[in-house]
Amino acid sequence: MTDAVERIVNLALFLAAAQEPVNAERIRTEVCGYPDGQEEPAFKRMFERDKDDLKKMGFVIEGDPEGNYRLDSSATYASAIELTPTEISTVRIAGMALVDDPSFPFSEDLRLALAKISAEVDGGDIPSAARLADEDPERQGEAVAVLSSAATRSKCVTFGYTNSFDVSAPHEVEPYGLFLHDGRWYLVGRDTALDEIRTYAVARMTSVEANPAAPKTPDFERPADFEVSAFVRLPFQYGAEEEFVAELVFAPGSAWRARMVAAGQGELATGDDGSVRWRVPARSGRRLLRFAIENGPGIGVAGPAEVLGGLEQGLTKVVAIHE
Repeated sequence: MTDAVERIVNLALFLAAAQEPVNAERIRTEVCGYPDGQEEPAFKRMFERDKDDLKKMGFVIEGDPEGNYRLDSSATYASAIELTPTEISTVRIAGMALVDDPSFPFSEDLRLALAKISAEVDGGDIPSAARLADEDPERQGEAVAVLSSAATRSKCVTFGYTNSFDVSAPHEVEPYGLFLHDGRWYLVGRDTALDEIRTYAVARMTSVEANPAAPKTPDFERPADFEVSAFVRLPFQYGAEEEFVAELVFAPGSAWRARMVAAGQGELATGDDGSVRWRVPARSGRRLLRFAIENGPGIGVAGPAEVLGGLEQGLTKVVAIHE
């Protein structure tokens, strides 16, 4: 898909799932595809074009004087789509890669959609290779389905949570958004007891439940300036440890990879010898070392000293095991 097509599909799904009218600001921050930091006039032009495209496809989108929008599902009918056998096969392959992935939270909906086109083309079994989450995928998929629905309906959720220090406690959270990163789903929301926006790994949750009271009445209002992309971090930037500044060095031969590996986090500085020094906030020395090893060779950890000590201890253990 092109970026424009993906954005329009995301907008259609968002409007279809919304239980109440939504304003343009929520659409700008919650619908994937609208650029971060986009100026208001540019967003409005893009949004109006996207609405027009959806209306041409048969979507009936209503607006009110306050600038809120809703999809009239009773009046919306999808226009006929004709696909070639090759296009149908491509859709089936892409869909089947997710439908049997236990960490994909909308597999049943996708299965029904694929059933409608399965008879249109001959073909045997299609291999399924998707694996969105690599840690307890089935449980993550089930939890994400509950959390995603609660976030769409603005309903509070409760769950048990075990942090990186192996301490478990119950939490009540206003779910603002979810994202997938490095094989794990994450929830971003306001912890009602702490009155802080926190990020929680879904794999560490147990007994995830949405507030069943007044299902059509929202429990909270998401902040107007919230953007889930602002909470995406590198693996070693999550955890309950006190934040510290880590320093890594890309050797001259690996310097070209620095910007890609850093993913916009921290600061990069090129040395006279062509190496690149990367200073980046971190919360887990263990995960930092693992990250450096997984993304090496050509990346070394230069500090802080306690992290280097952990690296030395780890290498000593490895040597002892293989002696």
